[in-house]
Amino acid sequence: MADGDPVGADLQLGLTMTGDELERVLGHRFEDRALLEAALTHPSVGRQNSGRYHYERLEFLGDRVLGLVIAELLLTRYPTENEGALTRRLVALVRREAVLEVAHAIGLDRFLRASAAASGASRRERETALADGCEALIGALYLDGGLEAAASFIRRAWTPLLEAAAAPAQDAKTALQEWAQARGLPLPAYKVVVREGPAHRPAFTVEARVAGSAPAIGTGGSKRAAEQIAAAALLERLRAEHDGG
Repeated sequence: MADGDPVGADLQLGLTMTGDELERVLGHRFEDRALLEAALTHPSVGRQNSGRYHYERLEFLGDRVLGLVIAELLLTRYPTENEGALTRRLVALVRREAVLEVAHAIGLDRFLRASAAASGASRRERETALADGCEALIGALYLDGGLEAAASFIRRAWTPLLEAAAAPAQDAKTALQEWAQARGLPLPAYKVVVREGPAHRPAFTVEARVAGSAPAIGTGGSKRAAEQIAAAALLERLRAEHDGG
């Protein structure tokens, strides 16, 4: 998206389309309309100071719901692929660029409410707001209609991305290693910071670190999966910070 894209203007104008129209796009009628309003309100407006939920809390929830639903879709769609290939697909489908693509597809910029100051932010910050808002919508759908309401939207909205991803994305750990080596940095380091859950269903939280940068965290059902997710998160941030996106 070019810097001349009207996203910033749309955000500054606030809601230019009604909640009813967005509900038709989402395929869900909200019982608690405050959830929908919260999901569409950027923290810059101050929504976080009132109500039970707000944009950032809903985004936190929506991110996890998205990962769960996409993981289930991949298991069904690729029954013969191993965990490594599935993890690479998962990382590619839940990363910021993928969520932003869905946000644009549903016209979220017409609904999201933000302050004028936030609207005038950089392109990267505006795109982050749209991606975060999309995840917040998923969280709101989950709280209002349960997993099926959120999953129904995710299945429809992410199908084009699934169709386009015929081959697994590049291994995130390899890509991060290549990024570091290209800049003369030591190899990335990985550390398990939390291991929890029963033996038959463990959950690993891994920290990925590249010299000179803050670490990134990833959680998965195995150490390898958690490392891939952490590596992808760190690489995405490093590319945005150092390579312009």
